[in-house]
Amino acid sequence: MDKIYKQSEIEAKWYKFWEEQGFFKPEVNPDGEPYTIILPPPNANAPLHFGHAMYVIEDILIRYKRMQGYSALWLPGSDHAGFETQYVFEKHLEKQGKSRFDYDRDTLYKLIWDFVQENTGTMENQLRRLGYSVDWSRMKFTLDPDIVKVVYKTFKRLFEDGLIYRSNRLVNYCTFNGTSFSDLEVNYVEKQDKLYFIKYPFADGTGSITIATTRPETLFGDSAVAVNPEDSRYQDIIGQTLILPLTNRHIQIIADLRVEKDFGTGAVKITPAHDPLDYEIGRDNNLEQITVIGFDGKLKEVAQKFAGMYPKQARDAVVEELNQLGLVEKAEDYTHRIGTCYKCGKPIEPLLLEQWFIDVKSLSRKAIKAVKTGEIKIYPKNWETTYFRWLENIKDWNISRQIVWGMQIPAWFCNKCSEWIVTEGEVPEKCPNCQNSSLERDTDVFDTWFSSGQWPYATLQSTKEGDFEKFYPTSVMETMYDILLFWVARMIMLGIYATGKVPFKNIVLHGKVLDPLGQKMSKSKGNVVNSIEIVEQYGADAARMALVYGTAFGHDQALSHPKLQAMRNFTNKLWNIGRFIIEFKPEDSANKFSFHSDDQEIIKKTQELSVKVSTALDQYRFHDAADSLYEFIWHQFADKYLESVKNRRSEAQPTLEYVFKTCLELLHPFMPFITEELWQKLPHQGESIMIAKWPNS
Repeated sequence: MDKIYKQSEIEAKWYKFWEEQGFFKPEVNPDGEPYTIILPPPNANAPLHFGHAMYVIEDILIRYKRMQGYSALWLPGSDHAGFETQYVFEKHLEKQGKSRFDYDRDTLYKLIWDFVQENTGTMENQLRRLGYSVDWSRMKFTLDPDIVKVVYKTFKRLFEDGLIYRSNRLVNYCTFNGTSFSDLEVNYVEKQDKLYFIKYPFADGTGSITIATTRPETLFGDSAVAVNPEDSRYQDIIGQTLILPLTNRHIQIIADLRVEKDFGTGAVKITPAHDPLDYEIGRDNNLEQITVIGFDGKLKEVAQKFAGMYPKQARDAVVEELNQLGLVEKAEDYTHRIGTCYKCGKPIEPLLLEQWFIDVKSLSRKAIKAVKTGEIKIYPKNWETTYFRWLENIKDWNISRQIVWGMQIPAWFCNKCSEWIVTEGEVPEKCPNCQNSSLERDTDVFDTWFSSGQWPYATLQSTKEGDFEKFYPTSVMETMYDILLFWVARMIMLGIYATGKVPFKNIVLHGKVLDPLGQKMSKSKGNVVNSIEIVEQYGADAARMALVYGTAFGHDQALSHPKLQAMRNFTNKLWNIGRFIIEFKPEDSANKFSFHSDDQEIIKKTQELSVKVSTALDQYRFHDAADSLYEFIWHQFADKYLESVKNRRSEAQPTLEYVFKTCLELLHPFMPFITEELWQKLPHQGESIMIAKWPNS
């Protein structure tokens, strides 16, 4: 054996061997019970960063179950990632001095497609370098035609069941990126603004009422002033008419219990087209919806001479004019939370837009029940509270996006009878209601979470014949906790609806991998760590082990070079133990075997280790399993037992080989490359440690 472990040669050799031998396929254990994990599909718009290396958790589980004899399927895929990818591509265009507006729809789509295909190969290579034993023969992409077909079928069924509807409602709109978002995609931040106290005169000239607002520029869309009916200050003036400043319009004072008496003066302007609460109050009081800000982010003609200005510019100008009229009573510093675009950071504008919505109430009730009855279990359990809270207060889901990249919604508008025709993707020749052939397709695409929310059953229904029947429901959905609501909860809702079964039995949530300073990795911060660089420096086995060793599962962890180096040292330790055992040549082959008390003790401890590691893995306590293996191999086995047998090597050799082989098999899910290399050099049965029988199973 070489004195030094040459990781690059050994890693490439064994991954190629495993893949060529078909060991990644569930068919390697054709008679085993099915065990399925669907890889959370990484975004296909860029190489993976080191946070994606947490896929190691799934590889640990799949290798463990494969060795236990299960027909284990780990199905890989990649996500077109809709808006995320178009945003990245637009940044790419900016560097070339171009923008999305330079291309027609079809050309822009083709350019993004080519961009994604270039990155997909890089991503797949990274997964291979980290040793992930996914079944590449079942690789799926969210824009594969057979996946699109499944998504379209679900959409049509939801529409026919009355769970999808089209409505002109207030949505979260980013005027910079030109698309709407669901509530989950709005990032709320604290901002210091001015709270303006503005006088609205009574129409009969008897005085005024002072309202408080942070957005005087939207007053052109005011339909009323509202007060709380229980506020004694205003009970006598409810129903009176006001003159809306800077306009000739008259509006009324209305009463609504949703008005906070303690905010400002207790009187607020109601602008139904530009504020979520105002929208609800306006809807319940039949108030007019007047749009002041357009989708380009500028004030519209209704704002008179302020038209064409952006909100901040218009705010200053409107306040200045109100001041000249003596209508600004005062302005105070005010800290509040505003919605911002989670990508560009610019303020979200609540705007009226006709969109497709899913009525999620009935879907959410079944998703809640699945967890409460234990049909689905969440690990760590404390995340159940977050899950229940969101689903119990869920709002209808806007699934329309005004972008090019994604699945175009299969809906056509009839220009004659104004009805929408929804299909499973086929183009209708004429309107079934009025036989009109002038139909116009919706240009919007689906929210990427709507398509990826169908991922477990969409993939298994479109891979190999019989896969869905055998592998659904899947066994585990393992992902980072931050997409529990974005993705996991939606998969449960849509999975139960489409198949009548839960999509997975266990949800296992890992924490974030932060940069060495404990900051979230971000391209804009320039602190993204490339997983391949880590692998080349420390080795895939060390990188994998470092992600599970020493950090309680589910907790965030900072990328630690000292820990990576410690695991690299552990790799070297394994290699040296292997050399000590494998290279030994007994001096007297006739020497009779003797079973020493030290041998009995280490064998007993090895068997206890087997139980301990298996139990930890069954309970998703990966850190406990990793810590136990590290402690036993380095300290119990190497430091103590190996030292104790140096004077009786021949008789101890069988025990050394047994214990070390068992340790390698227990360690294999964590550190697959070095364990395969050393296992092959020990007396063994079978082609590979990958398909060796799990100790004590």
